[in-house]
Amino acid sequence: MHTRIKELENQFNSELAEVTNLKSLEELRIKYLGRKGSITALFDEFKELPKEEKPKYGQVLNRLKNSTQNSFNEKKNLLSEKEKSEKDFIDLSLPGIKTKLGTNHILTQTLDQMKSIFKVLGFSVYEGPELESDYYNFEALNFPDDHPARDMQDTFFVNKDFLLRTHTSPVQIRLMQNKKPPLRAIMPGKVFRNEAISAKSYCLFHQLEGLVVDTDVTFAELKATVIHFVKEFFGEDIKYRFRPSFFPFTEPSAEVDIWWQPTGKEGRWLEIMGCGMVDPNVLENCGIDSEKYAGYAFGMGVERTAMRKYGIDDIRIYFDNDKRFLVQF
Repeated sequence: MHTRIKELENQFNSELAEVTNLKSLEELRIKYLGRKGSITALFDEFKELPKEEKPKYGQVLNRLKNSTQNSFNEKKNLLSEKEKSEKDFIDLSLPGIKTKLGTNHILTQTLDQMKSIFKVLGFSVYEGPELESDYYNFEALNFPDDHPARDMQDTFFVNKDFLLRTHTSPVQIRLMQNKKPPLRAIMPGKVFRNEAISAKSYCLFHQLEGLVVDTDVTFAELKATVIHFVKEFFGEDIKYRFRPSFFPFTEPSAEVDIWWQPTGKEGRWLEIMGCGMVDPNVLENCGIDSEKYAGYAFGMGVERTAMRKYGIDDIRIYFDNDKRFLVQF
């Protein structure tokens, strides 16, 4: 048995030296130290030896088992450290991973273009809260409690006094209350309407409104401002028209249409904004003398304006975060 023990030890050490990975090392352990391994088999034979021979071989077997187990543990620690260092190794001489830069969303691009056009005309940019009071969203804008025009806008009410703003017009009220004329400003931002979601309407969208208050302000100036924007945004050859309309906070009021004819389709007039002269009641609500000052206002939806310009036929696609759509812009 001494000879077999020595041969088994030499064989184990020889195979251990050839092991280069943890998987092979585990296979070697099972081969020699597993429940059916070669060394385990020797211990089974040891149990069958005569009583007087057991002391002679017991120490040798124990020394073999301890020696092979220690050699296995040392090899395992060595290979584990090696694999960990290889995994964590970073070759700083390799070229870096090229990152793909994103771009502004088409709505952001459209809004930035719209703002830049009005900034050239001397308009400043103002923003306000999206959670508004009934006073700023309706009452100060000439919407009495029983005014039927309130039904023109389906509103998300938080409680009886506060709501998610249905337009950015409340920013105009805050501006007129806190600054004295002359005023020349645009008000971009998100607005909310409790509407059924479809290809043409959404519960959230973006608006850009404008306000001018000064002495000697006329509807002719309003038309010139709007026409300048339409030509700058859609192109010099765009066809447009003004139609009489109604808004509680402007009088007289108008809607602006552009002629739209997609390739291969029949052309038609499409509304892009509402506008008008600020109602004297609105000026008085803000502490501005309507006998001395006059003003005009206009407002348009960013999503629908972009739809007109880029031929987008479904407003929902703006909010789908579909990369196939976003990369086009």
